[in-house]
Amino acid sequence: MSGSPPPVRRTTEQVWLIIAPLAIVAVFGSIFLALAAEPPPGDLAIAAALLVVMIAAGAGVLQIVVRREALEVVVTEIPLVLAFYYLPPFTVVVLIVLSTLVGLLWRRLGAVKVWFNVACKGAAASLGGVVLVGLSGVDGVGPRTWAVLFAAVTVNSVVSLIAISGVVSLLHGWQAGWELFRRSPVPLVVNSINVAISLILLLALESTWWSVLLIAVLAVAMVVVYRSYAQFLRQHRTLSSMYELTRAMTEGGREGAVADQLLGRIRALMQAEYATLWLPAQGRFPEVLLSARMGDRGLLDVAPTPADLREQVRESGLTLAVGRALPDSADAWGDLVGHGVKDVIVVPLRSGPAVIGTLEVVNRLSEGGRFTPDDVPVFETVAAHTAVALENSRLVDRLRHDAYHDTLTKLPNRRRVTEALDEAVKIRAPGEVVALLLFSVDRLREVNESLGRAAGDKVLVQVAARLRSCAPSSALVGRVGGDAFLVTLRLAGSTAALELAARMREQIRAVVTFDGLTLDVDTAVGVAVHPEHGEGSAALLQRVDLAVRAAQSAPGNVQLFHPALESRSLRRLGLAGDLRRALANGELEVYFQPKVTLPDRRLVGVECLARWEDRAHGAVSPEDFVAVAEYTGQLGRLTEFVLREGLRLSRDWAPGGHPLSVAVNLSPRTLTDQHFPERVRELLGEYGVPPQRLTLEIRESGVLDGTDRPIPTLRRLRDLGVRLSVDDFGTGNSSLAHLRRLPVHEVKVDHRFVQGMATDPGDLAIVNAVVTLSQQFGLAVVAEGVESELTLELLQDIGCEYGQGFLFSRPLPYERLEAWFGAQLESGTAAAGEPPRLRVVP
Repeated sequence: MSGSPPPVRRTTEQVWLIIAPLAIVAVFGSIFLALAAEPPPGDLAIAAALLVVMIAAGAGVLQIVVRREALEVVVTEIPLVLAFYYLPPFTVVVLIVLSTLVGLLWRRLGAVKVWFNVACKGAAASLGGVVLVGLSGVDGVGPRTWAVLFAAVTVNSVVSLIAISGVVSLLHGWQAGWELFRRSPVPLVVNSINVAISLILLLALESTWWSVLLIAVLAVAMVVVYRSYAQFLRQHRTLSSMYELTRAMTEGGREGAVADQLLGRIRALMQAEYATLWLPAQGRFPEVLLSARMGDRGLLDVAPTPADLREQVRESGLTLAVGRALPDSADAWGDLVGHGVKDVIVVPLRSGPAVIGTLEVVNRLSEGGRFTPDDVPVFETVAAHTAVALENSRLVDRLRHDAYHDTLTKLPNRRRVTEALDEAVKIRAPGEVVALLLFSVDRLREVNESLGRAAGDKVLVQVAARLRSCAPSSALVGRVGGDAFLVTLRLAGSTAALELAARMREQIRAVVTFDGLTLDVDTAVGVAVHPEHGEGSAALLQRVDLAVRAAQSAPGNVQLFHPALESRSLRRLGLAGDLRRALANGELEVYFQPKVTLPDRRLVGVECLARWEDRAHGAVSPEDFVAVAEYTGQLGRLTEFVLREGLRLSRDWAPGGHPLSVAVNLSPRTLTDQHFPERVRELLGEYGVPPQRLTLEIRESGVLDGTDRPIPTLRRLRDLGVRLSVDDFGTGNSSLAHLRRLPVHEVKVDHRFVQGMATDPGDLAIVNAVVTLSQQFGLAVVAEGVESELTLELLQDIGCEYGQGFLFSRPLPYERLEAWFGAQLESGTAAAGEPPRLRVVP
């Protein structure tokens, strides 16, 4: 993957390439000033006073870190102006060099930095003096003197800026140097302000030397104000950075990438060279050791500090802060110096009373920078947020794991197997097949009835363990039903799949002992392969189900799917002509299933469901005749038929004075019809129904198919004012994050999750997550398949708004719906404009 070039990193020894020219300029400039200007040293008392002022001014440093180097903004321009006015230029250069040297030695910087700063200050001051001499020096305190002093000091500042930019470019690349030079207007503006202040002080001193007292008072006041402002600025930046860090942690937690999101930000927040996260192994979570290092894009799996330092913090549960400016053991700091560590803060990550790991920052950036005691509480706060984010991420991971794994056998469940099967179909190589081997445990029901479910569970656990041990390493073994286990893998062909099925069946045949009883374990195996027996996971699973039923009576209890087993598909072939006749003669019916608000059980609408009772075929399932309608081009007629019945009901019936809203299911293929939105508009006008009373439901697999094909049609329908709903949500490979880009108003949770809420914690967690996140996205949530009062109470507890299911009513034909309204709805109790309330729930 392409990207920006890696950052340039060179040794500081190359800085001598810049130090040498600067030193030469300083030497020759000083010689010129000594010979051509006023002879030094001038007034020694003034020189001594200005030296003290320069040292004090250089001590008040505002430090801005650029990568590994620090840009220092000081107020040395003020004493520099006074020095150029009162002293010979050569003396000024000497004072600048001496004050710089004293400050650098006091801060204990390295030799390279000391020499660079001395050479830079000397060259800048000498060139400023040359400009002063070239402009004929100063004469009085008039405007000409102001201009001369301004020019001399500005040249001094510009030379310093160019030298610093050159060093940064040399060490980190020209981009970093250009970034620093591009921000030069700000320091130059500060330089101009300092010159103006110094000229005002000069005028005051020339007026009377007593003004020194007032200047001293003003200087003290400015120092106090500056320190207060600097502290406020640091706190403001820290709070802003903490906010951004917390938001990044939250977003990273949703995506399962907390470490990737937080380490780089923590390193930048603390201005550290390294930020390291360590999480020891815990349960099924392996050990994690990741570091973000300044200048590296990705994360490293190493840390600059020894492992026993982290172990010490984990065992003690106390923060460890080691460094020259930090309070902990000097002995520990001495040990760390050998590892290239000048200071470090290590904080335990807590989950309740337990310590789950550590977070550490190493080496404050810039050679003179140090972690201070004030940094410790800030970093402890960061660590507290990090621990919460990590725990939330692990909780989501556990919920996701539980949602995709069987709680009894710990094998992947049907949802996980279905997703893996779809992926295997996509990546199948030419010349191989994707094989499905479905193992059905014989006589499990008899074991449950005779010995109890504990015995049956033990049999299932034993079968699961044996399947895992004898299945090839490339196979996925999952539990897809009460007594059904699926093994899927890629093989050379159907013959190899049959041989593997027979071999595995013999390997898992063994006895299971339970409370002194010996139970025989046997299985029937159905086999289906892709692409011979189907393209998608649904078809393959359907056909392997047919095969395993046939295997129970087949020789050897192993059966490969063949078309004769699929009588249902044969039946569909005969439905095409009959469906066309049924649509023409009005033989199809529309049933209506009420939709109610869960908190107060008020009727808000109905869902329109097509039903077909054929004279020859009997009751035909919607799945069958909708599929036939798609394949034979009759889908548009079927959809319009259901729309008309629904809109007629919405127009004619208004129980309790509240008009009914209707919902109609759409096939994914309908969304590819560019004329469909216009047809909906015509039907709404024909029946006089406001568009907001019509909801169009699209299955998740149709609206979130990985392409943008449905989006234009959805947007046109939304622009009509029609409500849009994603039906059977949770059965596909999508997530709620994908819905943010779609113009939908509602999410319907698939009935399989809702019906499993009361018994499966994974299903309850999924429904809870869908409801919570949908509401945050402004989407209404409808729970399908509400069949018990316990399920209804759970949905109410998690804040689900709407529901439908057999608990309220089964789908009813047109003539029975009015009777249901009269029997189930309270009369005269709803306020004006409110939907009627259900009287009883059967």
